[in-house]
Amino acid sequence: MFQSLFDDVKRMNKRQFLYQVLSFGMIVSSALMIWKGLMVVTGSESPIVVVLSGSMEPAFHRGDLLFLTNYKEEPVRVGEIVVFKVEGRDIPIVHRVLKLHEKGNGTVKFLTKGDNNSVDDRGLYAPGQLWLTKKDVVGRARGFLPYVGMVTIYMNEYPKFKYAVLACLGLYVLVHRE
Repeated sequence: MFQSLFDDVKRMNKRQFLYQVLSFGMIVSSALMIWKGLMVVTGSESPIVVVLSGSMEPAFHRGDLLFLTNYKEEPVRVGEIVVFKVEGRDIPIVHRVLKLHEKGNGTVKFLTKGDNNSVDDRGLYAPGQLWLTKKDVVGRARGFLPYVGMVTIYMNEYPKFKYAVLACLGLYVLVHRE
């Protein structure tokens, strides 16, 4: 299988090979431009995220794809579902705003909790942190597609699956070239 793939590549002349490389480059750069455009339009550093755990069930399940916005002028509200990052953790967390703490000077802090969790998120925050602020928020959930993100989860949890998907894509491109 792989030998025939390499034979196909060897049979390409330089012009065909360059065309394939440029086509692939255009696809990658188009995806990056779309991502950056979504970042600008939504105001979020990550306009699309995948739910990685069951902490928000029944509202969201593991593998749901969330669409986020993060407009700075919008106030945080109790009951709203936010995606936030905590210092020392690489992966954002999707949870609901449980309580607001407003100070006289206009600053707002808030506490979150997963719908399926029995306690609030203070144990997840950075050491000594009791509340989140707007700077911790990556975005607010505005919509979702159920289970579409399971492909991402499988590719991260099962690296062989990732390589199989990439090999299939590469084979598809070679077979369907002009």
